[in-house]
Amino acid sequence: MVLRLQKEAMVKPYEKMTLAQLKEGEDEFDEEDIKALETYREKRLQEWKALIKKQKFGELREISGNQYVNEVTNAEKDLWVIIHLYRTSIPMCLLVNQHLSLLARKFPETKFVKAIVNSCIQHYHDNCLPTIFVYKNGQIEGQFIGVIECGGINLKLEELEWKLSEVGAIQTDLEENPKKGIPDVMISSIRNTSIHDSDSSNSDNETK
Repeated sequence: MVLRLQKEAMVKPYEKMTLAQLKEGEDEFDEEDIKALETYREKRLQEWKALIKKQKFGELREISGNQYVNEVTNAEKDLWVIIHLYRTSIPMCLLVNQHLSLLARKFPETKFVKAIVNSCIQHYHDNCLPTIFVYKNGQIEGQFIGVIECGGINLKLEELEWKLSEVGAIQTDLEENPKKGIPDVMISSIRNTSIHDSDSSNSDNETK
C-alpha cells in the first residue's frame, strides 16, 4: 500500500496544469504519463463538446414564416424545438413570451423560437392563441392551443415549465405539478354546488 501511495503521489496533477506547463513537462513524462495525459485530454475534449452542444441556444429567438421549415421542421436530429405563434395585441401571448424567454435561458439545450402568427398561418383565429407547438425530428410531439390549454390567463412560469417537461422537451427539476390539486378543488366546488342545488330542489318539492 505504501508503494502504491508513493506511486500515486508521483503522478502529474494534469487537472491543475496549464497548457504551457504541460508542454514544458512533456520531456519528463514517461510512457505511463503520456497515456494518462492523452486520456485526460480526450476526456476534457468530450466534456467541452458536450458543454458547447448543451449551451447552443439559451434565448427565445424571433423567426419569420419563411424560416419555419428550416428552423423548426427541419431542425437537426433529436433536437427539441418549441415554437410560440403569437400576436402582440393579445396579453396572454406576451405573458407566454416572457415565460419562454426565461425557460430558454434555463434550458439552453432546447431550441426556443417565436413567430408572429400571420407570417406563418393566414387568417388564424385569435381564440387559438397563444399556440405552442413542440417539435422533434420534424414531428409535432405536443401542442397547446388557446388560453385554456396554455394554462390560463394567470399562467405561472413553473406551470409552463411542467407542461413542456411532460411532453419531454425539457428536463425539469420540479418534483411535482405546480398546479396539482387545483382541478380537485374545482371538482369539489362543483360537487358541493350540485349537492346544494339538489338539496334545495328537494326541499322545495317537499314544501309544495
